[in-house]
Amino acid sequence: MRAVRLHPPGGIENLRLDEVEAPRPRPGQVPVRVHAAAITRDELEWPTDRLPAIPSYELSGVVAEDTDEFSAGAEVFALTPFDRDGVAADVALVPVEVLAPKPPSLSHVQAAALPMPGLSAWQALMVHGRLQPGERVAVTGARGGVGHLAVQLARSQGATLVEEGQPCDLLFDTTGGETLARSAGQAGRIVTVAAETPGAHYFVVEPNREQLVELAALIDGGELRPLVGEVFPLA
Repeated sequence: MRAVRLHPPGGIENLRLDEVEAPRPRPGQVPVRVHAAAITRDELEWPTDRLPAIPSYELSGVVAEDTDEFSAGAEVFALTPFDRDGVAADVALVPVEVLAPKPPSLSHVQAAALPMPGLSAWQALMVHGRLQPGERVAVTGARGGVGHLAVQLARSQGATLVEEGQPCDLLFDTTGGETLARSAGQAGRIVTVAAETPGAHYFVVEPNREQLVELAALIDGGELRPLVGEVFPLA
């Protein structure tokens, strides 16, 4: 099968389209024919200790063969674990516990763009930020990949959006630096995915099937819509 792989010493100039052996599923893994895989900022810097490595950890595709939980042909999407190869390939093996049914209202390209920013927004606001209806929420980087979904999610939960630097109950920071510094003093609670910062709760997004199902319901209900930057063929 074909797979995009990052070769030593790393960097975008060292990406190649390789022919590799198709992976063989082990118990608990679902083979998925990848229709779209997403890549996020700085991702090519992550796997430098295990090159060559396949990038991309978000996918949308079709189950390749019957398993205990999914039938062949089922449309699925997922954020896959970061401690292994990614999914920029014809076929990927996905742990069954992170795989969720694809929202019917999204194309595969749109669905592949949802898991990492969508789960980042959900975990920031709903898990770590403990968002309650009626609270005031500010999002730094509101037009970015995570930020644009966080704004939509906050609205869907009955929150009131305020501008950066205004008083708020919850500040979700996606940028760090001076932008966070300007806003932090006006916030009751601060959650960030940018960098560890005094007074803020920093976290790294984790794969989660149940949360993807929640996001999919909001998608199909018209509450959320992921935006796609650019689309490229695998080659």
